[in-house]
Amino acid sequence: MTSFSRSGSKSNPAQSRKKRLLRSQDLVESIGWLALLFVIVSFLVNGGLAGIKDLQTALGAIERISALVATMLLLIQILLISRVPWLDRLYGHDRATATHKKIGKPVLYLVILHVVAVIWSYSLNDGVGVIDEFMSLIKIIPEILLATISLGLMITVVLASINISRKKLSYEAWYLVHLLGYGAVMFAIPHQLIVGVDITISPITQGFWVAAYLFVGLNILWFRLASPIFLSGTRKLQVGKVVRESTDSVSITINGKKLNAFAAEAGQFFIVRFLTKSHWWRAHPFSLSAKPTETAFRFTIGKRGDDTAIFQNITPGTKVILEGPYGVFVDSRRTEDEVVLVAAGIGAPPIRALAESLEETKSVNIIYRVRDADDAPLLSELKELSQRKNYKLHVLDGSRRAEDSWLPKSVSSEVSDEQALQRICPSISAADVFICGPREFTKLFSKSSEKLGVPTERIHAEEFAW
Repeated sequence: MTSFSRSGSKSNPAQSRKKRLLRSQDLVESIGWLALLFVIVSFLVNGGLAGIKDLQTALGAIERISALVATMLLLIQILLISRVPWLDRLYGHDRATATHKKIGKPVLYLVILHVVAVIWSYSLNDGVGVIDEFMSLIKIIPEILLATISLGLMITVVLASINISRKKLSYEAWYLVHLLGYGAVMFAIPHQLIVGVDITISPITQGFWVAAYLFVGLNILWFRLASPIFLSGTRKLQVGKVVRESTDSVSITINGKKLNAFAAEAGQFFIVRFLTKSHWWRAHPFSLSAKPTETAFRFTIGKRGDDTAIFQNITPGTKVILEGPYGVFVDSRRTEDEVVLVAAGIGAPPIRALAESLEETKSVNIIYRVRDADDAPLLSELKELSQRKNYKLHVLDGSRRAEDSWLPKSVSSEVSDEQALQRICPSISAADVFICGPREFTKLFSKSSEKLGVPTERIHAEEFAW
């Protein structure tokens, strides 16, 4: 079997892929920064600071620049969370989502600053209170009402995104709330075109903003709506068979023709929409649990509440719409020829798919952390794959021995997590580590891996969370 040369070698294809990826990321990020720079420079060129004479004119400048920067950041934020495939391939959903969250609060603060500055400056000009001025603006300029609705939608999305809210929301509710983010952008457009002089002040700035809105809008319309419907329809996707894997999970095979058009890789996930009478409008993220073929995709779905319970008994022949594939939890992201695959609970599907698809490896260790080895989904398949491909499979079953440990009670408390991991995988420091499981498990296992010398960039995590 051919193996990779060690890291740093010019002949290492994984390192070459990484360099190309970094160059592409640099290009995309440069475009984003240049867009923000253009917004600021155009504001200054168009006299943004020249007219400041007193508090009222200063407020006027503040409301203009805050609106421009907030709008550009909002467009970037919407694009980051829109799951367009080309962006997802560059950063992965987890990293894009993390950046999206970081931008969210600054956008909201800038919008609030813009609203306060607008109302305050107008009230100074008219010599009335800010509340009276606000009510007057709504009556005089109807688009201001839409802008107010936009602000309300943005606040709702931000509140729904904080951890305390996410824990109380179902996936479906969270998904619907975030659709309001698109509504916030749509409701803001009319007042920007009517009142926002900086957008229409010159053909260059107007063309820039039209291009920015169209770029984001068309990406979302094509990749999130038109493309999934077109591909799923032309590939005649439908449920082929449903196989019970454990007491609370099933594997659902979706059949179709020429499925290579989706360009899916083992380890990725799709947004799956089963077209039943009552649930056609509800979509869920599920990882592939087998290497994709030209005629079939397979997903293993655990019963975790909400629609996942209904999907345990989905009827063969049910039509399906797939959106994706998404994620960078794939073999092409590794840089070493030694691999450690780690699954916890229903995190097994992408690990099982990766185990099947790995090529050019020196050694592969699979760690499967389960509550009950007699009722663990895909365990029999992992055993068969390990035997056939000469992998080492380590099944750790039982409840956790402590809140700050990923190990089961069967492992002595005198043995630390790092010591146990070192015994299981002696050469883990020279490996790429792929982890899929609950957030806390992923965090703890990643910490152990880092302590044993695995660099952060070689730890690939796919959390079973949204």
